[in-house]
Amino acid sequence: MKIGAAQLRPAWLDRARTCQIVIQAIKQASDQGIELLVFSESFLSGYPFWICRTNGAAFDDALQKRAYAQFLDAAVEIPGSEVLAIVEAARDYNVSVYLGINERGVQEGRGSIFCSLLAIHAQRGLLSVHRKLVPTYDERLCWAPGDGHGLQVHDFGDFKVGGLNCWENWMPLARFAMYAQGEDVHVSVWPGNASAIKNVGQLIATEGRVWSVCASGLLSLADVPEDFAFFEALEQDGVDEIFTGGSCIIDPAGRIVAQAEDGQEQIISFDADLERVREERQNFDPTGHYHRQDIFRVSIDSSRRQALHHHGSNSGQ
Repeated sequence: MKIGAAQLRPAWLDRARTCQIVIQAIKQASDQGIELLVFSESFLSGYPFWICRTNGAAFDDALQKRAYAQFLDAAVEIPGSEVLAIVEAARDYNVSVYLGINERGVQEGRGSIFCSLLAIHAQRGLLSVHRKLVPTYDERLCWAPGDGHGLQVHDFGDFKVGGLNCWENWMPLARFAMYAQGEDVHVSVWPGNASAIKNVGQLIATEGRVWSVCASGLLSLADVPEDFAFFEALEQDGVDEIFTGGSCIIDPAGRIVAQAEDGQEQIISFDADLERVREERQNFDPTGHYHRQDIFRVSIDSSRRQALHHHGSNSGQ
């Protein structure tokens, strides 16, 4: 299976324009023969980069509240027109997709945003929505914690594929949950700097004996609308380049086989061979012959967290 990572710039806080960027990238991937394309964390509708640059923890601050309202307004509902359009494009161009989004609650949680990762199959459509388990550091000021419902591995042809958001990939049990479902390709999505990824992409490849796809984005202040609450302040502070990429693909032995150029928009790809996974598991299978099921047990609550539970029935009342 030819796997790819899209290192691109979003139209920050603009769902419609970013949706078109995603669809165009899917078409380009199809032209290149890519079967599975991965986009960066919260690519649709953008990463909350302003928080760590503007004293985001200031309580009851008017500008922070306005910024959050703009961020919330730009978030994506599921199902929504943008997701449906991307699912249709994946089907039309026969390219499966992992896409990072800002997800807003449809009923409960309409005032909250989840950092979510969509798994979209070219023929079967939307397979799962994984909400980031633990937002990292200042991200907790704008993203709600997720749940285990999306910790799923899916069949893409002969390959089993799973994915995690950013620093979830440093969570040992989250990784193990993916490996234990038979994962052959591990997707990790990142905001946009190689320094954030560090060695975790290669760690996953060698620990899980899997193909590791790391998709990281690009962003500069020029991608941010001028009516954003903190645009003027960020401009005055000299903020320019925010994210510069770092996307790469790593084989099951931990070797980088494709690397995006720093700061450049591009789609990288590589032909992943399932045989390489089989070969590397000859001496190490973390959930099989190199795991002690009699000693260690891992359980997952895979329910979708809900605020309201109905009991009984009102029928006939």
